[in-house]
Amino acid sequence: MSGSVTFTVNGQPVTAEASDEPLLLVLRNRLGLRATRFGCGMEQCGACMVEIDGAPRFACGTPVEVLEGRAVTTPEGLDDPVGVALRDAFATESAGQCGYCLAGILISAHALLTGNPRPSRDQIVAALDGHLCRCGAHGAILRAVARAAERLQGAEA
Repeated sequence: MSGSVTFTVNGQPVTAEASDEPLLLVLRNRLGLRATRFGCGMEQCGACMVEIDGAPRFACGTPVEVLEGRAVTTPEGLDDPVGVALRDAFATESAGQCGYCLAGILISAHALLTGNPRPSRDQIVAALDGHLCRCGAHGAILRAVARAAERLQGAEA
């Protein structure tokens, strides 16, 4: 495929060569957005998760050529009330040890809370099921997402 594709990243227009190059490499190597991590490269660990049009997607397996007109949000772009609530809750709960997986987890949690501000514990678990965290911080991570949801509910009142 030849030509270029235009899409947005964190609200900013981006033009890239239309190719099967993974979005992850464009984000990290061309745009300098390093919060999105390379984990397994096989869409199995969740470290590379980004939002594409509001839905969590693996950046390692998404070719740039399919992004024409789409909106990509990386962890650096989570600056709305949901993203702020999540960051604060993760800090309060000390939800993470090494932190490698957290950027992808924050993306999936953001997509969940944006679409469902009152998730049940089972819905939080399901939303984060595709993420691997080797540090064993799962309990704190689940508490942090629930805490963020509670904060957002309080903001609605």
